Amino acid sequence: MDAHSQFAEPLLRQDGPLALYIHWPFCVSKCPYCDFNSHVRETIDQSAWCAAMLQDMAHEAALLPHRRIGSIFFGGGTPSLMPPSTVAALIDAAESRWGFEENVEITLEANPSSVESARFADLAAAGVNRVSLGLQALEDEALSFLGRAHDVQEGLAALDIAQDSFARVSFDLIYARPGQTIEGWADELHRALSFGTEHLSLYQLTIEPGTRFATLVARGEIEVVDPDHGAELFELTQRMALAAGLPAYEVSNHARPGRESRHNLTYWRYGDYAGIGPGAHGRRGTLATVRHRKPENWLNSVSRNGHGCQLEDPLTPAERAREALVMGLRLREGVDLEALAKRCDVDPETLISRRRANLLESYDLVLLKEHRLFVLPKGMLLLDRILAELVET
Repeated sequence: MDAHSQFAEPLLRQDGPLALYIHWPFCVSKCPYCDFNSHVRETIDQSAWCAAMLQDMAHEAALLPHRRIGSIFFGGGTPSLMPPSTVAALIDAAESRWGFEENVEITLEANPSSVESARFADLAAAGVNRVSLGLQALEDEALSFLGRAHDVQEGLAALDIAQDSFARVSFDLIYARPGQTIEGWADELHRALSFGTEHLSLYQLTIEPGTRFATLVARGEIEVVDPDHGAELFELTQRMALAAGLPAYEVSNHARPGRESRHNLTYWRYGDYAGIGPGAHGRRGTLATVRHRKPENWLNSVSRNGHGCQLEDPLTPAERAREALVMGLRLREGVDLEALAKRCDVDPETLISRRRANLLESYDLVLLKEHRLFVLPKGMLLLDRILAELVET
């Protein structure tokens, strides 16, 4: 079996719109909290990278025929460092190979530096219609702590440009930072909600293994926020965002009704998505795909094999059902257990522990209503523990 045929099993499912994830792995610098697949390189051969991305996409398109793209997401790394001509080439190729659903959502993650915001008009002209802006904080001291290159003034200037350039705008903030008070976060969040964006991603700071922050925590140089204080901050976040008309539709994501991220909903609803670029993951029918993580290894694989795929793992019905539950229970809408069981071809009685679900329900952590299971707002604070109780691993 040659290298190409190893990754050439045809897709089993042919229904529904397809999501496309494109990973651009390069950053100007590595943030101390980040465990994403991001790398700093002095030089990048832009023409070679564009050609390789197009080749990797062509491989996925050949294995995913008769589908239409519902959403594209350029993630990273820092995709706003991509030349707009490369972004345009990838969007055009995706439309040519698959075709687009009406009102296709095309999102690009961007850093709010003046250099990158100067490209926003060109990125919009390339076809990007939604931007996710990494503001991360609205305090200069906090931005310095988080290792961000921009200050608040530069970030808000970029937000203004983004709102003028793109049809839809979201931005990220990180809270539960060391030393952050309830009053301080309330003031910061109030300001964030005043900008009028349709979507906010509000994440608690987590210390991920292998990051600079993990090293500093181990040395005692950073104090992790007390869980009870984190819970207070989380509950405040939910209340304030809801009052402003941006309810949480997922644990950390808030949107005006109808303005949720369609791309991320594909993940959480366990739809098919193709992933290209270094380290990108995908779900192609019953297969889990993983690209080579290191940029140079991915580039060599594309040159050698015509694609950057490192692994394709068949998923059993039980594995798919577990994945779908773990993703779907993050959503306010919950999971239809009967529909999920039918889709994954498993016995619905094996999906969750009913006894544990009833116990969690008695504490107002979950709600099992007919055949739909919801994690209630109180339970979202304990989501990882609840999933471990409900879902057999």
